[in-house]
Amino acid sequence: MLSQDIRRAFLKYFQTQGHAIIPSSPVIPHDDPTLLFINAGMNQFKDVFLGKSKRDYTRAVTSQKCIRVGGKHNDLDNVGHTSRHLTFFEMLGNFSFGDYFKKEAIAFAWHVATHIFAFDPEKIWVTVYKDDDEAFELWQKHIPSHRLVRFGEKENFWAMGDTGPCGPCSELLYDRGEKYGTAQNPKDDLTGERYLEFWNLVFMQYERSSDGSMTNLPKQSIDTGSGLERVISLKMGVETVFQTDILRALIAEVETITGKKYDPENPNSAPAYHVIADHIRSLSFAIADGVQPSNTDRGYILRKLLRRAVRYSRTLGLQGPFLANVLPRLVTCMGDDFPELKAAQNRIAEILTLEEEAFIRTLIRGGNILQHVIDASRISKKISGLDAFKLKDTYGFPLEEIELIAKDENLTIDHAHFQKLENEAKEKSRKAHKKVTQEFDPNFFADYMRVHKPTEFVGYNTSKTDSQILGLVHNGKFTDTLHEGESALLLLDITPFYAEMGGQVGDTGTIQKGGNQFTVEETTSPFPGVIAHVGTMKTGTLHKGDHIHAAIDVQRRLDIENNHTATHLLHLALQEELGPHIKQAGSLVENTRLRFDFNHHKALSPSDLRKIEERVNSRIRSAQAVNIYSLSYSEALKRPDIKQFFGEKYGSTVRVVDIDFSKELCGGTHVTNVGTIGIFKITKESSIAAGVRRIEAVTGKYAEKFIQQEEDELAKIAETLKTTPSSALEKINALIEKNRQLEHEIKQFRKTQTKALLEQLLTRKEKMGESYLIAEEIALSPDEMAPFAEELLQRLHSGVIALGSVTPEKCQLLIAVSPDLVQKNVHAQILIKEVSPLIQGGGGGKPNLAQAGGKDPSGLGKALKKLRDILSA
Repeated sequence: MLSQDIRRAFLKYFQTQGHAIIPSSPVIPHDDPTLLFINAGMNQFKDVFLGKSKRDYTRAVTSQKCIRVGGKHNDLDNVGHTSRHLTFFEMLGNFSFGDYFKKEAIAFAWHVATHIFAFDPEKIWVTVYKDDDEAFELWQKHIPSHRLVRFGEKENFWAMGDTGPCGPCSELLYDRGEKYGTAQNPKDDLTGERYLEFWNLVFMQYERSSDGSMTNLPKQSIDTGSGLERVISLKMGVETVFQTDILRALIAEVETITGKKYDPENPNSAPAYHVIADHIRSLSFAIADGVQPSNTDRGYILRKLLRRAVRYSRTLGLQGPFLANVLPRLVTCMGDDFPELKAAQNRIAEILTLEEEAFIRTLIRGGNILQHVIDASRISKKISGLDAFKLKDTYGFPLEEIELIAKDENLTIDHAHFQKLENEAKEKSRKAHKKVTQEFDPNFFADYMRVHKPTEFVGYNTSKTDSQILGLVHNGKFTDTLHEGESALLLLDITPFYAEMGGQVGDTGTIQKGGNQFTVEETTSPFPGVIAHVGTMKTGTLHKGDHIHAAIDVQRRLDIENNHTATHLLHLALQEELGPHIKQAGSLVENTRLRFDFNHHKALSPSDLRKIEERVNSRIRSAQAVNIYSLSYSEALKRPDIKQFFGEKYGSTVRVVDIDFSKELCGGTHVTNVGTIGIFKITKESSIAAGVRRIEAVTGKYAEKFIQQEEDELAKIAETLKTTPSSALEKINALIEKNRQLEHEIKQFRKTQTKALLEQLLTRKEKMGESYLIAEEIALSPDEMAPFAEELLQRLHSGVIALGSVTPEKCQLLIAVSPDLVQKNVHAQILIKEVSPLIQGGGGGKPNLAQAGGKDPSGLGKALKKLRDILSA
């Protein structure tokens, strides 16, 4: 396919120019709370550009999977209806981290545009920032000045934020000819249709301060991005991105499934094909990377995309799940270059089908809800904002669809209230994504770190050190002395205490000088380079500058190490048992237990859990040594056997925990031999969110204690049953069978009783004109009353049944009316409202059957008497 050829040629060219080919990161930006999905090639290098981490390469090239589902460039509702809007796209890009700058970036871009993309050089135009004379001059070596256009800051200046790296940018545009407009240059092309941008080069040149001033960066960098789908559309000379090879292949598959021909000129049917072709890519890649459809965050976006695709499919005549049938064509088109798609194909298909089935059920139910809303709106001639919002937010009806339905029913919509609710929902979602601020103002420790080196952690190899106190923090302020009873935070030059990180809790222990002792209750890292020992001054005093002895709680650390290494074994066992799609979604490693969260779309069966347990314990019995060593990050990237988690801030050197069969990048503390763990026992498996499961487990002595507790419980059950533990199940089954027989006997007895009661009540019927009334208090449960009344009414043929039942603190009243009397306007729900106040209750129902519950059983007789009076009037 052309897309594959261009993708591979782009990567190969830059590789020959000294660039490292870096695989696309997953579409989930684990380390950036400001993003729902990766939406640009530079996202995975953000920390490198900011100087927070280093790689062992200074040039990189990628083809990045991107998802955009909002923002100024991509309104989701436009996807399918315009020629270029997509939610999923590929971003080709080359990057320089303090290596080459404008001269080389411009030369590379020109070569790729004219040789790899093979565009006609005479049709390429370039824009530069209005003050960037350097870029203008460099471009003149490749292109005549009359095809160079200067733009202002809005169009040609890029910034990562209000402060930080920023710089001018340069865009490459392709002139598609007079068919797309009469503008003679990009400045006059207000629609952007004739001069179509296909590549953006960002020159990270300056550092912008809070006062707006800019200084040159010490290491100037390059970030470029070229949308593959747009490049392919230009090469193929097609009107829309949906006529490019991959998307057109997906549309062809939809044609096969629906049996209907795609007509790109048909405004009624074409959008459905476009939506399905685009959304199947976003859905499939996101699910492959670990996102599950849900009602929150990224999962909610996936659910919206899937429901949108399903709604549009119904316009093509599809009524059942179908997306899993489109998936194989996507895997064929893109699976070779994105192997994660192939690996997750079965899971993607299963999740898509489950979600489609659930939404189709909702649509059926929603159709009834919609009719109810329409009926309720007829008097006011307006659908309320709340009803419109519920239809959109809960049942997936887009506003434009609600508007069309309203128009057909001669109704309007309260748009103002709808918009208010929509804005409130967006604000709530925005607040949910706000980055959690640190407990301390960053400047608090930033000032400290300007005059001190990072705390040296030596706890991998020792449990105690002789150290010096460099800082004491009490009540949020630095102090020179700490007195007995005061809570504080101690900063040392060197420490054996592990700070809470990566799910592993921090160490506890003591810091002391002679008889002066500080108890460390937790250890944290509130700022890069700072390890804070949090606790209480138990005895005496400590001063800044004191030389002290620091010692961790060794047994507690050993228990933590058992659990941390066990999480690595559990992760491996889950992938082996459930599939390679299993990805860690969170963890907690304490001394008494471990907790492991992972992406999976359904509950684990008891058999699954047993097999996972057996795998872990088998590995523990192997008594394999645990080797821990350091590697360069670039070397680790080349090792597919080493697990790493995108989003973790890896430096140029990483730490590998190697258990032969399990290798992970990890900064935590671990046992030296897996046999030390002893035993592993799962205590609970549950769901914590849509598509996210949680396993809780214990190891070592805590596992033994858990097993002993279960044995003790079984022994108590056996004792209660007057049998042995091994015979308890047999005894329980015998009791269940005996109980079943007794229930059957009771049911038969009740049936006989009810039959007798029915005959008895028929003899007490009261004449009511040409019909009858039976109004009695009976000893039936509320669940039995309705079917009993129905049977009684069948025997009565024409009449009213009023039955009451009483418990010590409340009562129930039921009224049933025969069809002939309903036609004469004798309605059960009206009668029940008349008499239910006498039992201090309320109720309702239908003309033929109504019920009420009351708090005053003593009023039941009065209620039945009033009913007689009403009917005899």
